[in-house]
Amino acid sequence: MLHRVEELTPLRVWDELASKPDGALVDVRTRAEWMYVGLPDVAKLGKKLIMIEWRLFPSMAVNSEFATELRNCLGETIPSDLYFICRSGARSREAAECFMQTKKFEMGQTRCVNVTEGFEGDLDHLGRRGRINGWKYSGLSWSQT
Repeated sequence: MLHRVEELTPLRVWDELASKPDGALVDVRTRAEWMYVGLPDVAKLGKKLIMIEWRLFPSMAVNSEFATELRNCLGETIPSDLYFICRSGARSREAAECFMQTKKFEMGQTRCVNVTEGFEGDLDHLGRRGRINGWKYSGLSWSQT
């Protein structure tokens, strides 16, 4: 069976996280982004955010241990739905594809979803993020550390 990464907007992801008891959000941005830009806050949905860098700051080299680290965070039971988010949706798609392709475990029926638009959204005509789409722009819960 061929698995593929699905694409959903932040609002759709929020709705699905609210309705799926074992769904989980995986933030694959860098530690610097988590610290200085903020984090999606899914606590009011009864969820805990999973934070694992897909690309390591400052070199931005791919984290070769990403799939193993994520598998370890998930524990014995892999959720039926995993949602991957980054700044704009590019790195999170790469991370979701990597996780789906790993041979380190049996995926079963896990659905991997990329959060299109990401946390900060696409660039506007002035080259700025957060003004046309994305998690924050959509008014979804987030926090600053």
